[in-house]
Amino acid sequence: MAKKVLVVDDEAHVVELLKMNLKQHGYEPLCAYSGMEALESAERYLPDLILLDIMMPKMDGISFCKVVKNNFMWNHIPVIMLTAKTSVVTKVEAFEIGADAYLEKPFNIQYLLTRVKNLLDSRKLLFQKFTQTPYSSLKSIAGNEADEEFLIKLNNAIENNLENSDFSINDLATEMGISSSGLFSKIKKISGVTPNKLIQSMRLKKAAELLSEGKYRVNEVCYIVGFNNPSYFSKCFQKQFGKLPKDFSNNVGELT
Repeated sequence: MAKKVLVVDDEAHVVELLKMNLKQHGYEPLCAYSGMEALESAERYLPDLILLDIMMPKMDGISFCKVVKNNFMWNHIPVIMLTAKTSVVTKVEAFEIGADAYLEKPFNIQYLLTRVKNLLDSRKLLFQKFTQTPYSSLKSIAGNEADEEFLIKLNNAIENNLENSDFSINDLATEMGISSSGLFSKIKKISGVTPNKLIQSMRLKKAAELLSEGKYRVNEVCYIVGFNNPSYFSKCFQKQFGKLPKDFSNNVGELT
């Protein structure tokens, strides 16, 4: 599915230029010509990234960025500020309110597209590293302070229920105090995977941690982390870590 990029600028020719280039590179561009219009688009489409002009009527880019970064359902969205203003004060203000990048007009379109790609790819790469590293915390995939607070709470909620094989997204949503649909959307946007996949990844990471300690057999670890089927557990473990559980620890004889 194509990533949605919301372009917000009151200059029509800039919007059209960005729209054309984003389409050519496989993105789904969404267009808005003011901060107020952009709020409606963000609410309706929940974009993956926002390209935002600073100087606009009614609601300028700084004000819009503040709204985005203070909204629980939006604060994970990367924002690239586009502006003709070159003062250091403006740049500092943009970064202080949470902007992820700042490009001065006129900008090089290839450079801009590279920044877009890197910001969108970074989440995926961080999550891949997180899943493959047993002792890393979920907060390691955070893109900003608000993400980190959310992920620490999410990490604790999941870890406290790893042994419960029936623990579901509805249970997780209840613990987090969020609707199931809201939680699904938030987790999918931050990590790139569904809540169920995230829960499974964390079960497997805990399994790798336990296997590394050499205190439990593979079948014991399987049930400790909430899997009911040892063969399915081994299959999932191998897919995530590239080796079977029995081969993960140096103490292979004790774990088979």
